[in-house]
Amino acid sequence: MIGSSDNNGVELPVWSVSQLNQRARQLLEGQLARVAVVGEVSNVRVVGGHAYFSLKDDRAQVAAVLFSREVELLGFDLVAGLKVLATGRVTVFQPRGTFQIVLDTLEVCGTGALQTAFEELKRKLDAEGLFATSRKRPLPPLPRRVGVITSPTGAVIRDIVQVATRRFPGARMLVLPVRVQGAEAAPMIARAIGKASHWSKELGLDVLIVARGGGSIEDLWAFNDEKVARAIAASQIPVVSAVGHETDFTIADFVADVRAPTPSVAAELVFPEQAELVARLRRLAVRIERSVGRDIQRDRHRLRAAGNALGDGRALIAVQSQRLDFAIEALRRSAQTTTAARRLKLEKIGTRLAHLHPRVRLGQLRGCIQAIGERVELLAVKQIEWRRHCLAGVAGRLKALSPLGVLERGYSIVLGPDGKALCETAGVRAGDRLDIRLARGRLGAVVDGIETEE
Repeated sequence: MIGSSDNNGVELPVWSVSQLNQRARQLLEGQLARVAVVGEVSNVRVVGGHAYFSLKDDRAQVAAVLFSREVELLGFDLVAGLKVLATGRVTVFQPRGTFQIVLDTLEVCGTGALQTAFEELKRKLDAEGLFATSRKRPLPPLPRRVGVITSPTGAVIRDIVQVATRRFPGARMLVLPVRVQGAEAAPMIARAIGKASHWSKELGLDVLIVARGGGSIEDLWAFNDEKVARAIAASQIPVVSAVGHETDFTIADFVADVRAPTPSVAAELVFPEQAELVARLRRLAVRIERSVGRDIQRDRHRLRAAGNALGDGRALIAVQSQRLDFAIEALRRSAQTTTAARRLKLEKIGTRLAHLHPRVRLGQLRGCIQAIGERVELLAVKQIEWRRHCLAGVAGRLKALSPLGVLERGYSIVLGPDGKALCETAGVRAGDRLDIRLARGRLGAVVDGIETEE
């Protein structure tokens, strides 16, 4: 930072743009820590889940930002023209030098605006079929356990417990405590409905009651939240909506399977009257007893009539007994005859098996094998003698044709310089060394003359 003077000669500090914006932000945040502003929403832009818009009146406007976490907690759509009460802190966005309000809460001003938001959401969900009668489920006649989603303190939970225990002393309930008013109420209610639905089997829940006492439209606004409505629609078990007084209607009432005008009536709808159940059971028991008595009396008359039609059965039993004796005697004789025939057949089979016993058969085969062996041995000797005789003849002929046999008769073999036998003079020159092979021994010779015969 450097110095500079104005027209009056007063020395002024010279700031950079960043320093100036930082100083302005510090002054604004120091003087106006938190503010509440009433204005009309305009120029709405949603970027990355954050809402950027302007708050204006008839003479001015100011930039505002609502970050994603606060946007999710809104119970209405942020649209242009909506009059709101905004609460937050005043600051300067240093990179652009923009004066703005960073909001943490945003409420719709006036019943008319809330009613407009209510009607808009109602039309939207009705178009999706969330209010259709066809998707409504009946309440169980005798629930094992009932989940109650409401504030843990106040008259609502006391009224539900009182009515439930009066109508059905053995009533079992599971209270899921939530806030029923304010910015955090709607998300808590939606989460409680989702968890109760998800764990309904493990917790033994058969039905849910979502309840709140009466109040203004602003007090009941959490039950007009879209997240709460969709959580009710997605529930795996029936949901009873008991919000406000008989004249109050919320989005939860339209989506729920059953709408109760008050929390006390919700308890009456869910829990049966035990005395009435006992009386009904007694009436059913009397009707069953009378019906069974009539059936017994009718069957007794039928048995008596059948006995009269059959008459005395002792003579019939005597005849059947005599027939049975005859049948037993015939069966005994038949069994003896069959046994004798089968014994004779077994004896014949035994005799045949004795002749076919392996020891007898092995003795017969052993004699055959011995005779065959002797014949094979005799044939082998004859075959050897014959082949020896043939071999001697072949050996004699081989000896007569052998070159060695010729040499024994005084002939010789002359081998040329290349070691091959000579049968003519062709290829032989004077001075060549020859090899002469005799029957016993060898001679070396030199050619000194060649004579050729025609």
